Amino acid sequence: MTGLGKALIVFGLLITAVGVLLTFAGRIPWLGRLPGDIYIKRDNFTFYFPLATSIILSVVISLILWLLRK
Repeated sequence: MTGLGKALIVFGLLITAVGVLLTFAGRIPWLGRLPGDIYIKRDNFTFYFPLATSIILSVVISLILWLLRK
């Protein structure tokens, strides 16, 4: 049962971190505007895919999880 408790604590911390990130995402000027992000704007169509931002967030989250596992 202690393993389940630790997993729930880590999961809760991750949800909290994502919530804080989403709350302050508008205040971080570079988030979502990196050179690798795809942004296409036409007359009646806008497509936005934050590729570089997604990769950086994935690396950061993976690093945090790796550090917590040690």
